[in-house]
Amino acid sequence: MKHKAFFLLVTGLAMASFAPCSNGNAETELLSLKNTYKNEFLIGVSVKDSQFMAKNPAETAFVKGQFNSITPENLLKWDAVHPQLGKYRFEESDRFIEFGNKNGMFIIGHTLVWHSQTADWVFKNAQGGDVDRETLLARMRDHIQTVVGRYKGRVRGWDVVNEIMEENGSLRKSPWQKIIGEEYIAKAFQFAHEADPTAELYYNDYRLEVPGKRKGAIALLRKLKAAGVTVTGVGLQGHYDLNWPKPQEVDETIADFGRLGLKVMITELDVDVLPSRPGGAGNADVSRKEAADPKLNPYKTALPEAMQQKLARRYAELFGVYLKHRGTLSRVTFWGLTDGDSWLDNFPIKGRTNYPLLFDRSYHAKPAYFAVIDAVPVAPVNSPSQPQPAVRR
Repeated sequence: MKHKAFFLLVTGLAMASFAPCSNGNAETELLSLKNTYKNEFLIGVSVKDSQFMAKNPAETAFVKGQFNSITPENLLKWDAVHPQLGKYRFEESDRFIEFGNKNGMFIIGHTLVWHSQTADWVFKNAQGGDVDRETLLARMRDHIQTVVGRYKGRVRGWDVVNEIMEENGSLRKSPWQKIIGEEYIAKAFQFAHEADPTAELYYNDYRLEVPGKRKGAIALLRKLKAAGVTVTGVGLQGHYDLNWPKPQEVDETIADFGRLGLKVMITELDVDVLPSRPGGAGNADVSRKEAADPKLNPYKTALPEAMQQKLARRYAELFGVYLKHRGTLSRVTFWGLTDGDSWLDNFPIKGRTNYPLLFDRSYHAKPAYFAVIDAVPVAPVNSPSQPQPAVRR
């Protein structure tokens, strides 16, 4: 393995914030993911407020040095930014946008229309019943045009509709679908395009590698394009495990959407290393909950070396597929900065310890990180002005 990293002392606050190697040697200065992939596609990460508000400057520097695209994990979702009728809260999202713009990052707005994390009032009238179709359309228009319009020219891409398909390729029976009908999807894209004609607009979903679901999504996207609706791309969430989906399934999925003339993105990448019950692989439906079982939480203190290597091989094969589709694939975003940030510790079972990302809970680079770096045949030289301190295992 060529492991294109080199050793330099790290100074200042970053040195105080990241652990040294266990043998007492200097930390490894890691090659930047964004620089390594600068000729291939964007490398993004979902961030929490502490990672862009300088609560931990070293952590913030790590985000800036490794990634060139950021997605807010929660703060632009409806319940965070628009909790009550007529009331918006932009304090945190304004700081997020400022951070991304200041550092030249490709900012993703996540997400405008979703069945989850949307306050109940959106769908209800004063009597507690469902609002009528025109009222819900008006609320959708106001929300989208207020949020997108506020960040016009500053947010480069928006997840306009999120998780709208069922496994069999039919539309999810969400309140949006129930009250407005299928037209809500086209209207969401229309309102977003009106608010910012320069922004890229995406449909984002999980398990699009499943043939039936993908077939339904492709049919919908063709219908939208035929109607003149502006759709720029499709996001494959990429909530995978060590065995699902097979590389060929990922390859076919990217190719199928690419043939529509759309950009394709991997938007929420992580690899679950814990065992799951049958049928659970890649199912990111947030309403899904499962009972605790000690057998499903086998690595409470550390991930064994054999599993580290298995995870590394998994990331290597995924990025091998992604690189094959350079040109169609425009971005790969990891869903969390470190294992400690991952939502998988509490989904679908609360209180487990998962290890799905490239950096561990102490910001140490895992073998998976080096597998991703090594996937690029010839990596560009890392900029010495942005040292990326982390421990190589």
